[in-house]
Amino acid sequence: MIIITNMTPTTSTITPYDRVTELKAFDQAKTGVQGLVDAGIQHVPRIFINQPETIPKAPTSIELPLIDLGSLDRASTVEKIREASKNLGLFQVVNHGIPLSVMDETLKGVRRFHEQDVETKKWFYTRDASNNVVYNSNIDLYVRRGELEGHFFFGYGSVTSKGGRIARGV
Repeated sequence: MIIITNMTPTTSTITPYDRVTELKAFDQAKTGVQGLVDAGIQHVPRIFINQPETIPKAPTSIELPLIDLGSLDRASTVEKIREASKNLGLFQVVNHGIPLSVMDETLKGVRRFHEQDVETKKWFYTRDASNNVVYNSNIDLYVRRGELEGHFFFGYGSVTSKGGRIARGV
C-alpha cells in the first residue's frame, strides 16, 4: 500500500483575462511547461491557477489500491480494478510479470525523449490521439481548469509520427 499526501497550494488574486487566448498561445508554442521554465518565467501562468472556491476538497491522504495480477481469483482482481478505476482513477499493480529491466529501460527512454532539443520534440507535439506518438502538455488543457500536470508521452506501437519522424532514443 502507498499513501499519497497532498500539499496545500498558495493562491493569489487573479484579474480577469482571456483564458482561451492564453491557452492557445501556450499550446501553439509546443514547448509545454518546460518551455516556460526555459524562458525564465517568474510566476505560474494564470491558466494553471484555480481560485480556492473552484478546487474540490480532497482528502489529505489517499490509500492507493494494490492490484495483484498474480492472484488466482480473476473475478476479484477485475472487481478491484473496476472499483479503483471508478473511485480513484489509479492503482498500483504488482506481480504483473514485466521484468524490472524493461520498466527501467522504459523510464530511461522517456527521459531520453524529454532531454531532446525542443525543435525535435515539437514534431511529436499533437492533440491528435490517432497519431502513433502523442506528446503534449495537459492532455485536458482545454477542458479542466488549472492543475499543472506536466507533460505526457504516449507511445502506441510504432514510435514513428504521421509525418514519418522517429522518436529517437525511445
